[in-house]
Amino acid sequence: MKLFLNPFTTLASCLLLVGNSIPTTPIDDTTGIAASRTFTVLDDRKIAAVKASLKKKETTYAPYYQTVLKSADKQLMGKLTSVVTKTQTPPSGDKHDYLSLAPYWWPDPAKPDGLPWIRKDGQVNPLTRGENVDQPAKDAMFKRAEALAMAYYFSDDRKYAQRAIEVLQTWFLNPETKMNPNLNFGQGVPGVSTGRGFGIIEFTGVIDLTTTIEMLREGNALDQKTDAGLVAWLTEYVNWLQTGKLALEEKATMNNHGTWYDAQVVAILLFLKRDAEAKAVLESTTKKRIDHQLDADGSQPEELARTKSLSYSIMNLNAFTHLAYFGKLLNVDLWNYKNPKGGSIQKAYEFLQPYAEGKATWTREQLGDLDSELDKLRRLFVDAGSMMNKPDYCAFASTVRNPTNVSRLTRPCE
Repeated sequence: MKLFLNPFTTLASCLLLVGNSIPTTPIDDTTGIAASRTFTVLDDRKIAAVKASLKKKETTYAPYYQTVLKSADKQLMGKLTSVVTKTQTPPSGDKHDYLSLAPYWWPDPAKPDGLPWIRKDGQVNPLTRGENVDQPAKDAMFKRAEALAMAYYFSDDRKYAQRAIEVLQTWFLNPETKMNPNLNFGQGVPGVSTGRGFGIIEFTGVIDLTTTIEMLREGNALDQKTDAGLVAWLTEYVNWLQTGKLALEEKATMNNHGTWYDAQVVAILLFLKRDAEAKAVLESTTKKRIDHQLDADGSQPEELARTKSLSYSIMNLNAFTHLAYFGKLLNVDLWNYKNPKGGSIQKAYEFLQPYAEGKATWTREQLGDLDSELDKLRRLFVDAGSMMNKPDYCAFASTVRNPTNVSRLTRPCE
């Protein structure tokens, strides 16, 4: 079978129908909490308390802090990557466009050229990972910037901030290397499409990017030009999310893709202090997702149908938990909301809790390492315990595999 240099053909796609919005009352942003909020995704009070504890040389968070510093130290050196370093050029001819290939699609062995590719759910094709696409470099960029910004925030050492700023400038701002603020060529399928809305889920790291920027703003480490440039980039990107053809297709999906779409949009709107728009999304679109996706017993049928049923149940519930936290900021109570079937976000946790506790065995299809997914599930309980103030969820902290998990700094759960 021959491999190909430019595998893409045009996409004949159809937009999915989006449900009607629940009417909302106009909101005056000036009466909200935008002016007083420091962090979008994190609890201001909790993270400030962690930093104060570290400054007092208390030992509670010391192991996690040392893990952060070690991780950040590794990121101080080395070449920075960007979208222009990939070896393949997107169909647009512009390397500044983000490019990725759908992970579960493979060359058709029955065809001489392998086209069009065929889907094998849950089985990652190694051809979709590597220097020919942007996803690995993008993941490394988000991880690198987050580690450096976190080290700066807790240590006040500006060497970490300066390096984090260089990382962000390289990926988002420098004319020679910046990424265009869209995902028009995300998760393409050779022989089928140049890009699909499904690629948007690859950019969920943008949610934590808001935290990276906010941490760098502390102590005025982030210069005004870079700050303004990042705000402008995120403004353009969220506009694409709200208006782009592929983005609207992703919005219309009623599974984890749509949930993470909402999480991205709401997080960026909150970061930009556009609280009224963020609240409108939660009150209309997100509530409809809860209505459709969560059954009375808390199960998630769309995710249970997958070959990685536990993985996708965890992923989707993580997105819903973020949205519930955002709702808490905006007085939209998604955490206690019950759909007409009786399903809710809390019910979804109740459904998964016996598996996290080891009191039940996951018998549905789950490709890959089940134990690692159960560990992710316990971590999710801990994060949710911090975000939604559920002390009983915090008990899972003692059962996660890595006791130096850095999320214990950003989402302390006692």
